[in-house]
Amino acid sequence: MSASASATARRLAAAALAAGALVSVAALPASAADHARPAQPKVKISAVQYDSPGRDDRSNRSLNSEWVELTNTTRQSVNLNGWTLKDESGHTYTFDRYRLAGRATVRIHTGVGRDTRTDLYQDRRAYVWNNDHDTATLRNDRGRFVDDESWGHHRGGNRH
Repeated sequence: MSASASATARRLAAAALAAGALVSVAALPASAADHARPAQPKVKISAVQYDSPGRDDRSNRSLNSEWVELTNTTRQSVNLNGWTLKDESGHTYTFDRYRLAGRATVRIHTGVGRDTRTDLYQDRRAYVWNNDHDTATLRNDRGRFVDDESWGHHRGGNRH
């Protein structure tokens, strides 16, 4: 066997070994793969409108233009009764008798309004979300962290 044929054979053998290693990693049982990555929340903060458009005149219209949106990423509905949405200053909205349908989104407005399937109201007469920086934190009925969304902070990861 010539030297070039021997080098080619070694390269092919190395490529075959590398391919076998990749196949064995891809063939891990689902349970092992699940433990390798953190679970995605069923309900997540999908958007925040922390600076209502126009002048901040404390009108109900302006207050309701400030909102947080939650999305259920699963097909099953999720009971949000007792869940909380809180800002850094401690303003807390507690969900009462509300079930978020599967693959649905709800918007939680700051001002006063009539709750519907797609829009909930905190019934406040003052702004909650700071325009320059704040964090919206969602916790379940046991007080466990579900998701958060921050703006205007130094990027350093989620705050729990």
